[in-house]
Amino acid sequence: MIQIFGTKKCKESAKALRFFKERNIKVHFVDLADKGISKGELQNISRSVPLAELIDIESREYEKLNLKYMKFNPEDEIIAHPLIIKTPIVRAGKRASCGLKPEVWGEMALAEDV
Repeated sequence: MIQIFGTKKCKESAKALRFFKERNIKVHFVDLADKGISKGELQNISRSVPLAELIDIESREYEKLNLKYMKFNPEDEIIAHPLIIKTPIVRAGKRASCGLKPEVWGEMALAEDV
């Protein structure tokens, strides 16, 4: 099963959802604004994408928290404030990608035999 982590307002997350819908591939969408991300899910994702690359340094949440001027543990901040994540995160099994990467999504879909 393919998981997409994003927000309903994110245009890139909508593109990811549309990408899989057009290919009749079922996905499980996790709205980070409502649910957030668990520590286990984050650890699985971090095997493919380094935690530092998951943080959107241009997001409103990042600016609001003044993280630009602080030293912080990325894992702790991502769990506490999931809206600092660069979306969408697409995960299939042990593979994950962050951001708009349709070429990688296609490979994931083929690997999942969906």
